[in-house]
Amino acid sequence: MSQKELQRVKVIENAVAGHITVAEAAKLLTLSERQVKRLKQRVVPGEVDWVRHGNRGRRSPRRVAETTRAKVVKLAAGKYAGFNDSHLTEKLREEEKIVLSRETVRRILRGAGRASPQRRRAPRYRSRRERRARRGMMVLTDGSRERWLEQRGPALTLIGFQDDATGEVLAARFQLEYEDALGYLKVLRKLVETHGVPLSLYRDRHGVFQRNDGNWSEEEQLAGRQTPTQLGRVLEELGIAQIAALSPQAKGRIERLWKTFQDRLRSELRLAKAKTVEQANAVLERFVEEYNRKFSKPARETGNDFRVLPKKVNRERLFSLRYERTVAKGDEDILSMRTAAGVFGGAGARAAGHEQKAERAQNHATSHLHLGRSRRCRLAVILLAPQAAGAVGKWESCFRISTFPTP
Repeated sequence: MSQKELQRVKVIENAVAGHITVAEAAKLLTLSERQVKRLKQRVVPGEVDWVRHGNRGRRSPRRVAETTRAKVVKLAAGKYAGFNDSHLTEKLREEEKIVLSRETVRRILRGAGRASPQRRRAPRYRSRRERRARRGMMVLTDGSRERWLEQRGPALTLIGFQDDATGEVLAARFQLEYEDALGYLKVLRKLVETHGVPLSLYRDRHGVFQRNDGNWSEEEQLAGRQTPTQLGRVLEELGIAQIAALSPQAKGRIERLWKTFQDRLRSELRLAKAKTVEQANAVLERFVEEYNRKFSKPARETGNDFRVLPKKVNRERLFSLRYERTVAKGDEDILSMRTAAGVFGGAGARAAGHEQKAERAQNHATSHLHLGRSRRCRLAVILLAPQAAGAVGKWESCFRISTFPTP
């Protein structure tokens, strides 16, 4: 018996004995006078059980049926193993047609001895940056390398872009390789062609975005700036302002997005039994649509700051990897194109600063394109006119991201 019930017994017995009035008893117990009168009628001299509620020990008529409770526990241990309580509640409602509240599901699972798969940590206060006012004002980007397929397949890297104002995932893609310029260019192109060009990009200080070395060539010293990376050049040509985050906490919004994906998306991949990067991307496409429907928020201000990329812009050339080469007179055809299994190069080529580094980057780009396809691919090389006619001319070669099957 609780202390509240013992107090009620004492007060009501004093009221029955006439030591205090009904009004005084009601004030002490914070009850109405009518309720005190009812309690006085239930008093049995020498006993205290009369103070217990009549429904104590009885099952609620609204209790979830035992068959339903058993089915929930079975699904949580089998088909939906690893799903958190909220995600499981949604799946039960959408897929199994079992409509229960999240708290009911939680009580059923805890009562069956099933702990939550989520690790709970004490919340720490952090001052969060206010969202941008309109859609397209700022886009966040990052990559996450995880065992997304667990033991069913290889480790994958997820590259994504998120709108700051709404939290909407604008574009995302799995790849086998680590974070690289080619991967970001593919997802950036999808973002630009689907939504438009954002005003700014909030990103970390990864080497694909900026030069992190202290080596300045003579040309860079005269220009007062380092030559941008491949991705940095594309962002400059698109007119996207770059904002570099100085810590993971500074870009906490997209870090929290990855935490949600590492929980929910990994469970969806497990449910779909995805084993390859192609299957993972198919699940990702459906998951992003569902995520945006459930979790995106309206912007504070109406309007759209995404800019439409003009049709006259050559997208193949824009979203490409470019390298400068210096060739001798008569060696205009030294940049030969071979199959994806081969390499680039040719006799007579002379370095233009970082020849070996550029050569390795070309082969690296080729292997990326080859791994992204199940069939053999061919890589197109665009040769532009030399800057000036003479014994030595500079050629610019653009390695297009799009590939096509070898005939």
